[in-house]
Amino acid sequence: MKECGFILVILLSAFELKAQPANCIFKSPSVTINFGSGKATDPNINDLYGYQRVPGSCPQDGYYALAPYTSGCFSDDWHTLSHDHTAGDPDGNMLLVNAGRAGSVFLNTPITGLKSSTIYELCLWLVNLCRPTEKCPYPLLPNLNVRLETLDGKIVASVFTGDLPRVEEPRWAPYRTYFTTPASTSTLMLVMTDNHPSGCGNDFALDDITFRECVKQITQAIAPPKATTTKQATTSKPPPKKVATPQEKKVKVTPVITRKADSMSTAITVVKEPQKIPAAPLILKTRENALVRRIETEAGEIKMQLYDNGQIDGDSVSIYHNNMLIKSHVLLSQKPITFTISVDPSEPHHEIIMVADNLGTIPPNTSVMIITTATNRYEVFISSDEQKNAKVVFDLKK
Repeated sequence: MKECGFILVILLSAFELKAQPANCIFKSPSVTINFGSGKATDPNINDLYGYQRVPGSCPQDGYYALAPYTSGCFSDDWHTLSHDHTAGDPDGNMLLVNAGRAGSVFLNTPITGLKSSTIYELCLWLVNLCRPTEKCPYPLLPNLNVRLETLDGKIVASVFTGDLPRVEEPRWAPYRTYFTTPASTSTLMLVMTDNHPSGCGNDFALDDITFRECVKQITQAIAPPKATTTKQATTSKPPPKKVATPQEKKVKVTPVITRKADSMSTAITVVKEPQKIPAAPLILKTRENALVRRIETEAGEIKMQLYDNGQIDGDSVSIYHNNMLIKSHVLLSQKPITFTISVDPSEPHHEIIMVADNLGTIPPNTSVMIITTATNRYEVFISSDEQKNAKVVFDLKK
């Protein structure tokens, strides 16, 4: 049974993530985040809404710590880890997270030094810290959303881990995805959230985040040697030429032309894989998702800008794209919250859902969304509260 838990972790990660690109040889990591050692610098560049850093190795709900080990946490509800994941680094830290509010960002750090228009592998290592004890028969498991995005909010890569199971013996599991950097890459942001709220079972450790460049192998086809044909000598005389009779000369011979098969007319059946949308998180299941606007559009990029509608009163929202959190607890103001999506035949359907984190000082939570497509501009007025979310749907024109 111990091995089954570990196999399940690997299967979950393999199911969600993209396959490795063909003919890739990966270089040494261009960027590595292993959280340093001792009192290392906090990887988060700004204060987080739902999490705070604390010292020690047993953070409480809604807190995180950088530590090289765990020991006896919460009456041994946690596994005891004598070291982090990094090989040959006995004093190195890992990020220990005790889950807080659902969907809150626990890691928001810049990534620099990647080349433009280049294939990379993003890899991170995770372990569920909670032991499978009888004190927690119905655990809330870590369920992470990892995003790499541009400074204006466009998603470059994403990893959806699914639930991280509890196992008898702690074993680190890798989660990978492959992506191509934008043509004008400067700084990207690595953003991580936990889709499930705090509760028993929802605590985890993270370590060794790496970005490795893919170098494509060049395979040169070698033509097979030409066969040598040896003419056999012959002593026989050539047959005598036939002399046509006058009757034969009058008959015009029409050559028979055999039409070759038209290879272009062969029917080819293309089987398209259906668009995969992950399961909805709890916040979208427990509230009504009211449809505000449905837009049919041509293929291309769609830009969305979200402003507070009216008086700035402290409204805060979280934004989901196809059930995946892309903006967490952002304040609405006169400065737009900007993000983009791409509509194409492989991903023809998109749902954007605004979730009210609060009601501000003037309920309900209201905003206006400016939507710009290749051919049109829309203004959508949005209202949400603690019982109802607001949904905007985009579909590719047929």
